[in-house]
Amino acid sequence: MARRERVMRMSVEQPLWRALTAYRVLTMLYAIGLFATAYHEFTRPWIAVAYFAVLSVWTLATLPRVASAARCTKRFLAVDLTIALTGILLTPVADAHERVMDGGPTMPSIWTAGSVLAFAVKGGWRWAALASTLVAVANLIERGSPARDTVHNVILVWVASIAIGYVVEVARASERTLARALEIEAATRERERLARDIHDSVLQVLAMVQRRGAVIGGEAAELGRMAGEQEVALRTLVSGGLVPVSRVSEDAAEGAVVRAVDEPADEPGDGPVDLRSLLAPYAGARVSLAEPGAPVLLAPVAAREVAAAVGAALDNVRRHAGEHARAWILVEDEPGQVIVTVRDDGPGIPEGRLAEAEGEGRLGVALSIRGRLRDLGGTAELISVPGQGTEVELTAPKQTRQITGEGGRR
Repeated sequence: MARRERVMRMSVEQPLWRALTAYRVLTMLYAIGLFATAYHEFTRPWIAVAYFAVLSVWTLATLPRVASAARCTKRFLAVDLTIALTGILLTPVADAHERVMDGGPTMPSIWTAGSVLAFAVKGGWRWAALASTLVAVANLIERGSPARDTVHNVILVWVASIAIGYVVEVARASERTLARALEIEAATRERERLARDIHDSVLQVLAMVQRRGAVIGGEAAELGRMAGEQEVALRTLVSGGLVPVSRVSEDAAEGAVVRAVDEPADEPGDGPVDLRSLLAPYAGARVSLAEPGAPVLLAPVAAREVAAAVGAALDNVRRHAGEHARAWILVEDEPGQVIVTVRDDGPGIPEGRLAEAEGEGRLGVALSIRGRLRDLGGTAELISVPGQGTEVELTAPKQTRQITGEGGRR
């Protein structure tokens, strides 16, 4: 089976960069429009024309720069803010003195806020406070006195930019926390998957070697004892340890990134599998299989997991009910799900024994059966009455969510 790399990307910051890109273009057009309507009132309009030519070229040429945090460098931010401050300070030189004193707009007008917001999105509230303070100083110099409307505009830009910068910092911290949570979830799911595989193979072999060695005696008994010790150590490992998954940090503007390798997945062209063909090998002298006459179709991964869970249930029958116990497998094909029931005529499971076994690291039911069905979005119900056998009911939805190495279904 192919192994696919899955990348999960979470970002609440990227939409802010897109909005900032549009804001800069619109406010540039707005500033040029204001100048065009008051052109005749400027004492030195050629200075304003030259400034707006530079502003237009700069705004349009640097649109890719404000598309992400990685491209929006400190040098770019410094030049961008310098252009905004220059426009503010040139306003008294190009415009009429009466318009300036009456509270007329500066040449860059609200385009200046775009520069300040870029600082906020890039560096958080501290950078925003620095940029907005420089803009406030330039506005005060332009008017020559702290007029009411000037102070009002300065405070508005200062508060808004700092608030946005703070929100960005909180969003980044949340993304890191979410990425870490997904990493832990992925490691836990991977541990459970490995524990199922180990339980279905290595642990059972070690347990068999221990039992047979004790029966044979001699050197075989010593070998069985060593196998028993290794079984205990391995159970402890798979029930307590976490398997780390790879995690890569990439462009911060794209958000937190968790990169993990999926479990073997179905090829794109793989079709449904008839569950009956996977369950048929389990039928025998002491295992009866009752199935529908028509194919029971499931996705390949789902069919394999259900069959493996049935195999784990039959292993439990042989181990706990004895070699001579009988078992029955019933397959039911419902419209939206498949139900497989495994029943035996053994002595049943004493109350509390499953919880006790799980505490000892014996995870056959918890992982090999319930864990598999849970990963498919299904359920595994176990009913046991002492002296009346055990029944395991496995329910798997036909439209299963894909199992990934990140531990979630995406």
